[in-house]
Amino acid sequence: MFHCAAMISQRPVDVPVETVVSSPVTSDQPAESSDLRWVPSEQLLNRELAWLRFNSRVLAIAEDEHTPLLERAKFLAIVGSNMDEFFMKRIGGLKLRIRMGIETLSADGLTPRQGLAACRPLISEITTRQSTCFTETLVPLLRDRGINFSAWSEIDAEMKKWCRAFFLESIDPVLTPLAVDASHPFPFISNLSLSLAVRLQEADGPTRFVRVKVPRNRARWVRLPDGVTYVPLEEVIANSIDLLFPGEELFGVHMFRVTRSIVVDTGDYQDDLYQDMGERPGQLRREIVDELRERRFAPAVRLEVDEEMPEDLRQWLLDQLHLLRDDLYQKSGPIGLADLVSLLDIDRPDLKYPAWRPRVHPRLKGLTTTGGGDGQANIFAMIRQGDLLLHHPFHDFDSSVLHFIRSAAEDPKVLAIKQTLYRTTRDSPVVHALVRAAECDKQVAVLVELKARLDENQNLRWAQVLESAGAHVSYGVEDLKTHTKIVLVVREEETGLRRYAHIGTGNYHPGTARLYTDMGLMTADPEVCEDVAHLFNMLTGYSRYGRYKKLLVAPKTMRKQFLGLIQREIEHARLGRKGEIVAKMNQLEDPKIIGKLYEASQAGVEVHLIVRGFCILRPGVPGLSDRIRVKSVVGRFLEHERLYMFGNAGKPEYYIGSADWMARNLSHRVEAIVRVDDPNCRAEIDKVLRVYLDDPYAWKMKPDGVYTRKTVVDGELPRGAQEVLMLLHADLDEE
Repeated sequence: MFHCAAMISQRPVDVPVETVVSSPVTSDQPAESSDLRWVPSEQLLNRELAWLRFNSRVLAIAEDEHTPLLERAKFLAIVGSNMDEFFMKRIGGLKLRIRMGIETLSADGLTPRQGLAACRPLISEITTRQSTCFTETLVPLLRDRGINFSAWSEIDAEMKKWCRAFFLESIDPVLTPLAVDASHPFPFISNLSLSLAVRLQEADGPTRFVRVKVPRNRARWVRLPDGVTYVPLEEVIANSIDLLFPGEELFGVHMFRVTRSIVVDTGDYQDDLYQDMGERPGQLRREIVDELRERRFAPAVRLEVDEEMPEDLRQWLLDQLHLLRDDLYQKSGPIGLADLVSLLDIDRPDLKYPAWRPRVHPRLKGLTTTGGGDGQANIFAMIRQGDLLLHHPFHDFDSSVLHFIRSAAEDPKVLAIKQTLYRTTRDSPVVHALVRAAECDKQVAVLVELKARLDENQNLRWAQVLESAGAHVSYGVEDLKTHTKIVLVVREEETGLRRYAHIGTGNYHPGTARLYTDMGLMTADPEVCEDVAHLFNMLTGYSRYGRYKKLLVAPKTMRKQFLGLIQREIEHARLGRKGEIVAKMNQLEDPKIIGKLYEASQAGVEVHLIVRGFCILRPGVPGLSDRIRVKSVVGRFLEHERLYMFGNAGKPEYYIGSADWMARNLSHRVEAIVRVDDPNCRAEIDKVLRVYLDDPYAWKMKPDGVYTRKTVVDGELPRGAQEVLMLLHADLDEE
């Protein structure tokens, strides 16, 4: 079924030269069917529904009794965060289209209004499952293990007295009640803020509405003096509210939360929207600042309320926020379960996954921090000996990628460092290393993507820090988001100048490198490094180079080259040779790629897709996609690699990089995929892909978009792809 590592060096039997399809990577005119057309809507799934089904798979981990208890709470938090983002981005985008009268159909043929209606039943199902899992399953199980999540009514009088004293000392001083009356209009409710709707009864007068915002700079779960009992902060405030309004008669206190659209977002729906409008926003720093300011006041798209809120107050809030009845979601438990992520701070290792320690890559053990002579065991000498393939979080990020950047900053032989930054940490050691390099008079050029969604403020700050240190900071190509993950180092050596590159699938973010699965290639291959150098020149506006030797670059060449690689498998199959494609990515949505994959299946090519998130392709449809299989792996780490293998009749080619098969990646972003030629690295990619394909617990996709997976039987130790990879790296470390 799949090429094992031992088969990498095998070659097919001799065939006439004219029947061999040349590699599209080096072809001036990449192969593409002349009759390639938009895929009929009935052959595609709805993107929003596919995304919600992914969130349902994440929720299934929280519901799985084999998942440790505090990890189950973490996955509930992830579901909450994902749903918040879904409303801000996807529902916000649909609503914006409806308001503007844009009737462009989705890939599966739905109008924005139809798409919004189709989402609501699945949203309701996920919301109900999430609340039920927390209140009816996790809370009792955690209590059995000594961690008590208690409502106000469940704590004794002494603890209530303590909570009210805590309110006066630590909460009351930061609260700012906002009344609504003839002199005070309805206040602005910020995005994702949890609020209390307080109604005060005046003597012989009307009730007054007062909004009290639950402060975000206080812990969401108040730990009581016994050290094991936690009460929601909003309940402490609600049951101490009389202390905030002395002498007033309280008529009721209820919780609500507002979600707002990201109306000025320049990715996803907004890319499509601006195309429809015939305009796209610029990428200048001032415009980003203006967009961030506008985003704060974007229209509301969701109102969440506690289930006891009276009907008249619900309707009044909907009217004030200009929302419809369908935008209202009532919750039986705490609102805003994304805050459950803080529970991982509880010191109970017995209720968490066993700790995982990333391993130092075997070839990088014992390296010096900087490079003295060229013969010393520094990281540049290791890379010159042969390419290194890094697989995080199984390989340690700090001792590999971060070490590479720090070494470049400190090594006196390094003359220049060029790097892209899409997302990174608040206190980024990568940025600190680049600042240090600039201070040491090295040529430092950094491409900072200002439009990285929800990281715009942080990236603006880092851009200013780098500029202040003397680095050359640019913001990429106008109208394109720069998503590629690349570093280029220029070093002066005895034989002359030599370049070193890192091309990755994930961000230069030490935090996510411990939580996401990503790959990166470190290489001194002259052709790869030359390609990367030309790509940087294009990003800074100097070059329009397009003849890349080993890189697939979006939006210039990547889609055509991928289509050409798929076409080559089709030609092999038509000539009676084995055609095979294995691709692992985050999302699959590009209709042209999907159409070509359908064509490949019909020609006899075996297609194996490992897609973590949403996939709008329909696998296993008779006569259309019989030979296409789609799996989804969801586990303790977020699957994030983009890996591609094309069988090429026994001469497989392997690619890694930053791009999914999505229209936004292939048409509206700068992306880079590198062909991996080193035999050892190819073997490692091959092994990883086999592990994922053999995962017995992976979710399998049906033609209608529904996923199923193997049920764990009693006494069985579930061991999926991630667990296998952890064991493989642990065994290598012991050797």
